Order: sequence, then structure tokens, then C-alpha cells
Amino acid sequence: QVQLVESGGGSVQAAESLRLSCAASGRTFRNYAMGWFRQAPGKEREFVAGISWGGGVTVYADSVKGRFTVSRDNAVNTWYLQMNSLKPEDTAVYYCNVAPSLAGVEGMSVSGSWGQGTQVTVST
Repeated sequence: QVQLVESGGGSVQAAESLRLSCAASGRTFRNYAMGWFRQAPGKEREFVAGISWGGGVTVYADSVKGRFTVSRDNAVNTWYLQMNSLKPEDTAVYYCNVAPSLAGVEGMSVSGSWGQGTQVTVST
């Protein structure tokens, strides 16, 4: 069973930055793509960003392109989401998860159980 723990959230002002981390344990993730997702109050959970196993391919939701950067360190089963130029509409609980392919990440066909997430609040 995949265990995922997100961290790094907080409350910031618009235009500031945050870096989220996701630590995974419980099984091997070799060849798995990884993704970040978010859920704002009253809204469905949505895809934010994804990265291939080797890190060579990344995909982003249109709403975060140019502002967010996803990366991973497979040696320590940890991946990251650098969020710059944050906007109030980025306010949400952010989650990480894995899938056998990047397409699976984008389609939210994930393999792990959802963790607690980490809250990001952006104020004006």
C-alpha cells in the first residue's frame, strides 16, 4: 500500500511562493509517474501537475503553467511542487499521488490512497 505524506503548505500573500513536498513509502514506485492535485472548498479535486518517473516529462494544468514547477528525487522517494506567483484562486488543499503513467496522473487514475493533504491559503 502506498503511503503519501504532503507537507509545506501555509498561508501567504498573493505573489509569494511556497514549496510543497510529498514523501512516499510502503512500496516501490519504480516507473511510476507522480502528480499533484488540489481541492478547493466546494469544488472537485483537480489535477495540477505531473512528472514522469525519470523526470524528463512534465505536464501542468493551464491555470498553473509558468508559475508552478514539479520535480522529484527518486533516491529518497520524495517529490516537490514549487509554487511561485501564487494567486488567491490557488487556495486549496494540495495532495500528491502516483500512477503507472503520466496519462493516468492527468486523468486522476491514481494508485495510492489519498493522504491528508496540505493546506495552501493565498490572500490578497
